[in-house]
Amino acid sequence: MFEKLNWIIWLILVILWNYGFPDATPFQDVIVAVILSLFFIIIKLMRSRHLHTTSSRSKNKI
Repeated sequence: MFEKLNWIIWLILVILWNYGFPDATPFQDVIVAVILSLFFIIIKLMRSRHLHTTSSRSKNKI
């Protein structure tokens, strides 16, 4: 579910970019899409690390 939500948010941001900057070159469109993708990959990694550390801490509770 979280991955679908990320994809939908990424798509909305790309669409907003395209409508907000209609004079952007195709190169700029690709750069923005790649930057947004990297941003969401970083968020996914941070979320998975946070969930991993949270779950490992709860295993040690007595």
